[in-house]
Amino acid sequence: MAFLDHNPALGYPLAAGLGLLVGSFLNVVILRLPRRLEWQWKRDSREILGEPDLYDPPPPGIVVERSHCPHCGHQLSWYENIPVVSWLALRGRCRSCKAPISVQYPAIELLTMLLFAACVWRFGFGWQGFGALVLTGFLIALSGIDARTQLLPDSLTLPLMWLGLIASLDNLYMPAKPALLGAVVGYASLWSVWWLFKQATGKEGMGHGDFKLLAALGAWCGLAGLLPIILLSAVTGAIVGSIILAVRGRDRATPIPFGPYLAVAGWVTFMWGHDLTAFYLRVSGLQ
Repeated sequence: MAFLDHNPALGYPLAAGLGLLVGSFLNVVILRLPRRLEWQWKRDSREILGEPDLYDPPPPGIVVERSHCPHCGHQLSWYENIPVVSWLALRGRCRSCKAPISVQYPAIELLTMLLFAACVWRFGFGWQGFGALVLTGFLIALSGIDARTQLLPDSLTLPLMWLGLIASLDNLYMPAKPALLGAVVGYASLWSVWWLFKQATGKEGMGHGDFKLLAALGAWCGLAGLLPIILLSAVTGAIVGSIILAVRGRDRATPIPFGPYLAVAGWVTFMWGHDLTAFYLRVSGLQ
């Protein structure tokens, strides 16, 4: 790792290449994990209710099954599965049935590449840089899943929270106390908003996954990072959400996933939270 720190001309391309590969895997997680969860929930529900078991083969797994076209089932060869390059070479269409391939695939791969490069530029190639890559991968997967399905799976949010707390034991980004308080207060703050809104309106204003995601971000960013995350996500969500509703011609009662805005605000705060706070204090004259 020290070698890469002293040879960034080699380290940054390696980080970018790793980002492309991880981005390809994150596409699989984003598309397949919700289907696997839904299949498992239906199976568990039938068992709890005592209903007869139905023939319901599981959807493709995340690791074992090869990538394939969702339209015709054509299994992709290795040269059809090269991040970004294959999508461009195929002109965004399946080689077998010519059905369009979602632009999500190269977009996620390029986004992961850029964010991975930013992580090693900010934290280097040691354990701090590795932890930043892990956090980034989780946040991209969670954002993609929530944007598509309005789900934030426990199988991602809870491990992310525990990883943040474990990192604090070695003071990787902060001591254990602010990390633990960040997780607790992060969960409690959004839960309180949800509870008060439900008591006042009888409706649920947000999903429970949002509580857990903010708890996870609190574990990584600490107690001091929660306020910037909440403010940034609220402002960004209000602006971008209003634009999306206007473009799509929807009313304000249409549910909008909040997870991507939390993830973006959390990532920015994790990377540059101290710098942003210091800048705000200087501009406001409080420092």
